[in-house]
Amino acid sequence: MKTTIAVSLMAGLVLAGIAEAAGQGQAAASMLRVYFGTYTRTNASKGIYLARLNLATGELTPPEVAGEVTNPSFLALHPTRPLLYAAGEVGDFAGGQGGAVSAFAVDVQTGKLRLLNQKSSRGAGPCHLTVDRTGRSVITVNYGSGSVACLPIEEDGRLGEAASFLQHEGHSINPKRQQGPHAHSVNIDPANRFAFVCDLGLDKIFCYRLDPAKALLTPNSLPWTAVAPGSGPRHFTFHPSGRYAYVINELASTVTAFAYHAVQGTLATLQTVSTLPKDFSGENTCAEVQVHPSGKFLYGSNRGHDSIAIFAVDEATGRLSPLGHQSTQGRTPRNFGIDPTGTYLLAENQATDNVVVFRIDPETGLLHPTGHSINVPSPVCAKFARP
Repeated sequence: MKTTIAVSLMAGLVLAGIAEAAGQGQAAASMLRVYFGTYTRTNASKGIYLARLNLATGELTPPEVAGEVTNPSFLALHPTRPLLYAAGEVGDFAGGQGGAVSAFAVDVQTGKLRLLNQKSSRGAGPCHLTVDRTGRSVITVNYGSGSVACLPIEEDGRLGEAASFLQHEGHSINPKRQQGPHAHSVNIDPANRFAFVCDLGLDKIFCYRLDPAKALLTPNSLPWTAVAPGSGPRHFTFHPSGRYAYVINELASTVTAFAYHAVQGTLATLQTVSTLPKDFSGENTCAEVQVHPSGKFLYGSNRGHDSIAIFAVDEATGRLSPLGHQSTQGRTPRNFGIDPTGTYLLAENQATDNVVVFRIDPETGLLHPTGHSINVPSPVCAKFARP
């Protein structure tokens, strides 16, 4: 009898353990880590912050410091390894005239970051970066000096010295913002063959051929595509189909749609639409642009109108139709992030130090406040990762 009871107790404990583990697995599956890049020099920020997003409710956990570093304005996660890279938006890294690019190891249990090393971006004010799809190189752009650098990722995740460096030259028509080049973002096409760099100061989107194994960038046969003078192209995104691409124009408050020729790496303009309501007459600049994972909707942020502009995407043509605007419940939405499931949009209001969560209607694309928000000092970038 005692043996039978002992066996029953043991079986019960095993089953309880399995149930608990299953519950923990389900809980982990319903949570996403969210890393926030910030500015540190003018506020209380200490660097990169980490919160967790509950995919069932849209609630964010209180943010914690994941890694201390100066002005980590934009972040990029490695596609396959627990590594994170940050653009250090400064002009005087290590006593030289250039910004920093930092490599971090991610603790797989806690999500905390451990600095591996830092390298020069070889230009002032690096404001954006991306990791190529094979995970062998990091490309960063320098807003202050209008240049592009590509750095190799070593076997241990550390960064090597920049293997490629390209300096933009010229100007455009805005006397305050376009007296010289200002590279503002870099995005890699779905095939990992081309890197597209928006230069706000030149009203051009540059295209570079990418050899990730060598961290090598070379100008494409058609080296750039122009937008309307004075537009100020800022951020860029591809449609999930790979057939279209979109740029948000900071100075003109517009989005330009392109057809994308994947073999040649070329863009053909389809249309340009305003991000603002017709009755808005105040000052505004645009910042972020992203396509919903479904490919059905596009979103862009307005700083001044302090809203997210919402568009329907015609998947047969790539053209955009305005659907409306959603207040970000704060000021200066420099960035926003759409979680990988396409359920939530997180608006980062730089001037009011808050991140606000909206639920995305999968049928209409409209945004609905969840009532959830957190305070993050000067948030300017959000990146999602599974625990």
